[in-house]
Amino acid sequence: MTDAAPNDANANTAAPVPNGVEAPAGPGFRILAQYVRDLSFENPKAPDSLRIDTKPAIDLGVEMNAQGRKDGLFEVELRLTVKASTDALTVFNIELLYGGLFALHGVAEQDIEPMLLIECPRYLFPFAREIIARATSDGGFYPPFMLDPIDFAAIYMSRQQQIARGPAETAQA
Repeated sequence: MTDAAPNDANANTAAPVPNGVEAPAGPGFRILAQYVRDLSFENPKAPDSLRIDTKPAIDLGVEMNAQGRKDGLFEVELRLTVKASTDALTVFNIELLYGGLFALHGVAEQDIEPMLLIECPRYLFPFAREIIARATSDGGFYPPFMLDPIDFAAIYMSRQQQIARGPAETAQA
């Protein structure tokens, strides 16, 4: 799920700060870049899917992933999948892999993983939400599909509980 624990001793030090800019005091992070790694929008039954009378069922998938880099920075990815369908047809299907490059500073080693998998996705989410809304709008849907806020802490805690239960208990559940 994550490769957040770096192997070198410099991982908790501040990333290079541009001249004239002070690093913030206390633990935190800086967003150095944000990007769309992959985006897919499917509207397979258009134009019929634009004229449905019933509210489609929404199937939402959320995944977070983080990986340390050799330069001491971290890549965080937020994968959102949304499938809207009725009994008769798939209305639309979206897959978005949205990422960010983060520099952590002053973060204790035990707090790196939660920072990367809770706080960083929390900052990426509004931009990913806008991309999905724009894609559905461009696909002909009005109003555009707006994702509800996501509780990344709850997702992280649920995943930690699954890991703590171990593979044998998870397979039985």
